[in-house]
Amino acid sequence: MPKNRAWGRFPSREFSINQTWLALTMIAADLVAWLKMLALDGDLAKAEPKALRHRLLHVPARLVHGARRRLLRLPKTWPWVEHLVAAFARIAAIPPPH
Repeated sequence: MPKNRAWGRFPSREFSINQTWLALTMIAADLVAWLKMLALDGDLAKAEPKALRHRLLHVPARLVHGARRRLLRLPKTWPWVEHLVAAFARIAAIPPPH
């Protein structure tokens, strides 16, 4: 089991809360695995969730509305901006299911 996971302790003494929490953490782990497999390459594809969180999810971006669409403004000085843009492009290139 990878390190830095929250599976060591359950958040409650109530079984149904713990059951839901465990299901959600498993879904989150699956989403991270799919992200690494489909959208990331190089070191990021092998990175632990903590590193992914630091490099990709804590981006100081702005969501801008205009011309009937939403844009995500990423800072050009962010060290992993190219990786994040490439990941978005790979995800957008996935064809829809039939």
